[in-house]
Amino acid sequence: MDDGKPSGPRTKWWSRPSTDRDRPAGPEEDGAAATGVADASGTAPAGPGGTAGTTAGERLPHTTPDGDYTPAPPAAAPPPAADRGTPAPAEPAPPAAEPHVHRTQPLHAPDEYSTPPYGGPGPWAPAPPVQRPVATPAHGTPVPPPYAGTDGHGTAAPPVAAAPAQGGQEHHTDPWPPPHTVPQQHPVPQPPGQTPQQTSQWMRYDPWGAPRQPLSHPGPGQGVDDVRPRKARRGTVLVGAALLALLAGGIGGGVGAYVERNGGLTTVELPQSGRDAGGRAPDSVAGIAARALPGVVTLHVNGSAESGTGTGFVLDDRGHILTNNHVVAPAGSNGDITVTFSGGESAAAEIVGKDSGYDLAVVKVTGVSGLTPLPLGNSDNVRVGDPVVAIGAPFDLSNTVTSGIISAKERPITAGGEKGDGTDVSYVDALQTDAPINPGNSGGPLVDAEARVIGINSAIRAADSGSGLDGGQSGSIGLGFAIPINQGKRVAEELISTGKATHPVIGVTLDMEFTGDGAKVGGKAAGGASAVTEGGPADKAGIRSGDIITEVEGQRVHSGEELIVKIRAHRPGDRLGLVLTRGGKELSMTLTLGSASGT
Repeated sequence: MDDGKPSGPRTKWWSRPSTDRDRPAGPEEDGAAATGVADASGTAPAGPGGTAGTTAGERLPHTTPDGDYTPAPPAAAPPPAADRGTPAPAEPAPPAAEPHVHRTQPLHAPDEYSTPPYGGPGPWAPAPPVQRPVATPAHGTPVPPPYAGTDGHGTAAPPVAAAPAQGGQEHHTDPWPPPHTVPQQHPVPQPPGQTPQQTSQWMRYDPWGAPRQPLSHPGPGQGVDDVRPRKARRGTVLVGAALLALLAGGIGGGVGAYVERNGGLTTVELPQSGRDAGGRAPDSVAGIAARALPGVVTLHVNGSAESGTGTGFVLDDRGHILTNNHVVAPAGSNGDITVTFSGGESAAAEIVGKDSGYDLAVVKVTGVSGLTPLPLGNSDNVRVGDPVVAIGAPFDLSNTVTSGIISAKERPITAGGEKGDGTDVSYVDALQTDAPINPGNSGGPLVDAEARVIGINSAIRAADSGSGLDGGQSGSIGLGFAIPINQGKRVAEELISTGKATHPVIGVTLDMEFTGDGAKVGGKAAGGASAVTEGGPADKAGIRSGDIITEVEGQRVHSGEELIVKIRAHRPGDRLGLVLTRGGKELSMTLTLGSASGT
């Protein structure tokens, strides 16, 4: 065949192109080299006489008429170049002596059509010393640039000098010495003084492999020092990674702190309804409070021995304010009383009158205009369950509003008694409410749904101190008591008019140590006098010592305190119907209440 000519058809994989052509390696030669038959430079192995191999169709110079020939060792491959179009420089080699080589007999006659495996040079021709004689890519596939001029790992390998070829044939150096040299089937002796020729190691190119990987063997080539990762570079990478982690942690911590303090990186606006006109139903708690608060005041009392805080409400536009007697009691005769209105204005006040038996007092402010008196209701119209609102300054928290209902009516309670002689004991036929009342609420108004005053908050039942008008310092447990406004109105009118209040009396001395059911009239009064006042209301009605009063106006009486409470719930001059027991017999009678000055 004539495919060895430059202008002929492409070289077949079994052709043996000549190496004595001094020209750049073209795609045809590259294709031949890729098959693993020719060496890296595109040349065929030299013959026994140092003559280069012939092209297909030419007869080898050292073959016998019957096709016998002598194989020659492969020549060194030229170094691969990044640009396959650039010819590699050739080095001249001195001629070498041709040794005598035994000729082998071919296994069969050559095929005249040169068809493998029966064409020349035949399958008995020794293959080049490669590591893996495997198939390579199509003709003209270049070695990828990442491996051009490298040792397969991407590291440049030093060129290795090639031994001079036989017969003066030019050979190129192979920069990639093979890691494992395959022994030659027919070793060729080297001339004296010459080093053995290092053959080319064709590396396998996998187009689907990862980039920068070795072409055939992962290790370095023979004669090249093992390249190890540099510890210094590894240490530098670790230090850099640690610094990057610290920097990222610092930035993350700062961002987290900012988000925690500011609630996020952006401004958050939540949906919210717009402002309304502020109007409320008149009978709602808000509507009641809006109408009642302007007439409620807070009292700060300072005396020589003690001080206190309480509440009061305006009675008229002349500056009269109603409150509890125990609120103003710390002032004594020369103490100071300061009144603070709901709007924040303050004014000094003085006592007009007070009564410990009713636990009521009236103070007056001067030089104040624009007062808002609270309207007074009728406590006789109150029913259990009616809604109520209590306003005051519990623990000096002024303008505090609480709400509840009327829990009970006509609760006989007593308060005071710190003096021990009974002169400071208060007897109240009270309204009971569950609206929270605490120390500081004393003297404040208890208003109904029409914002009318129906009671004066005076006492609470504390869990640790029993009942008391000031309740100590205990909180509310839902048992609050208020003086009915009907009684408060009468006492207030008397205090404003005369400075004193009158008490209704029946003219008897009661036995307060009696433990039976009812109120017992005593045997003797103080100083040995009779327990029934001569010419008094009881004496006129026919009541005697030892009688036990059990009912007043149809209501049961269980103790002396209850009898006093029931009597003081009325005005002097009122007629009362009584039921009593005498010597085991039940008697009924009617009397007219008398009058006595209070303290």
